[in-house]
Amino acid sequence: MWVEAKHIDSHLVSRRGLLRGMAAGALLGPAVLEAAAEQQPPKPWTPPTGFTLSKEDDQFLDDLEKANFQFFWDQGDPGTGLIKDRCNVRETDKTVVASIAATGFGLTALCIGEKRGYISHADARNRVLATLQFLWKKMPAHRGFFYHWANVKTGDRTWDSELSSIDTAILLCGVLTCRQHFGHADITRLARQIFNRVEWNWLSEDTSLLPQGWLPDLGFLPYRWDLYSELMMMYLLGLGSSTHPLPAETWNAWKRTIFEYDGLRYIGSFAPLFVHQYSQAWFDFRGKRDKYADYFKNSAIATEAHRRFCLELAKQFPDYSNDLWGITASDSQHGYVIWGGPPEMGPIDGSVVPSATGGSLAFLPQPTLQVLKNIKEKYGTHAWSRYGFVNAFNPLKNWYDPDVIGIDTGITMLMAENLRTSFVWSTFMKNREATVGLKRAGFQNY
Repeated sequence: MWVEAKHIDSHLVSRRGLLRGMAAGALLGPAVLEAAAEQQPPKPWTPPTGFTLSKEDDQFLDDLEKANFQFFWDQGDPGTGLIKDRCNVRETDKTVVASIAATGFGLTALCIGEKRGYISHADARNRVLATLQFLWKKMPAHRGFFYHWANVKTGDRTWDSELSSIDTAILLCGVLTCRQHFGHADITRLARQIFNRVEWNWLSEDTSLLPQGWLPDLGFLPYRWDLYSELMMMYLLGLGSSTHPLPAETWNAWKRTIFEYDGLRYIGSFAPLFVHQYSQAWFDFRGKRDKYADYFKNSAIATEAHRRFCLELAKQFPDYSNDLWGITASDSQHGYVIWGGPPEMGPIDGSVVPSATGGSLAFLPQPTLQVLKNIKEKYGTHAWSRYGFVNAFNPLKNWYDPDVIGIDTGITMLMAENLRTSFVWSTFMKNREATVGLKRAGFQNY
């Protein structure tokens, strides 16, 4: 699915359009789904364990995180705390569109930045307080949910965007992380108020499959979160709510389709790699499973399948190698594109998306680090900016994106810190909402 990017809102259409296509079975069709599910299990591949970061690796990740943090600090409005969706790093950026999901990543980035000493405790605390106060008192919301896009300076709804269930969930993960990290009375109170206001059961009044959004003039969008994706964080937060909880059966309602590639079997979707990463930036699934899967191991297998898929594509695009691979929803030379695989989707042209490997750092440390270090060393003058990696680039066409995107910068930063110290995981999982959600979904340690 290729969506020409005429405006900055292009990935609103494309990422959401992808999930809608998945829901309709439009990408490859139900016969493929059934065929994938009927395959006999091959010999299992086990993700490597026992990886230890070298001093060089740790320094590289620290440089990466520090640059990523600067995006969230610079592109966050000091008055509202909202974070811009994206920023042009080649010229003066004049955009004013904030992303509520980028704001969730940004709140978590403030915790990391304070812990790492990139910013003082007082400055980080004050920015968090300003953000939470704005979200609670002034930011337009309905039944606790926020609009996907907003003016960074005023919070006003932008582009007639939807009240977004998943983007609100990403924001809430950042809110809860701040509550645990700072332990400040006002932050704790505001975070509790913002979370408890969310009426998750409003989403599930007549369905166990949550809708993707709501519009004031049309009501709920007809598209549901019904296939494996980043939806896990949303369902788990809803299950963990003490004020408006989801019914427990909602966790079992969405489909977990089995995919197979090169002898690897994993739960997935016809979707880019980011769907395996976003929930696990905050929820720590290591050593846990529900009755269906170990989702951490599942994401590691999916990342390995994607790595092998890119290496197979090297026959067409010789830039792909063990040192350079990774495609996920991103900018391209011709607009915003939903691309990835396996199976192949989108007009793949040899472009590389650093957040594909950045978001999987915790799953496959050595192969992903190898790629990211190579990009900085070999393509750094073009593919690296003051905020870290640009969103995408294509060395075969000598094209380098002028933009960085908040959610892709965010997933890279959070997973880099999780690989180094498990900080985001350990902080977020102290929240009662997270532990109750996992318990109600049937997770057990093993």
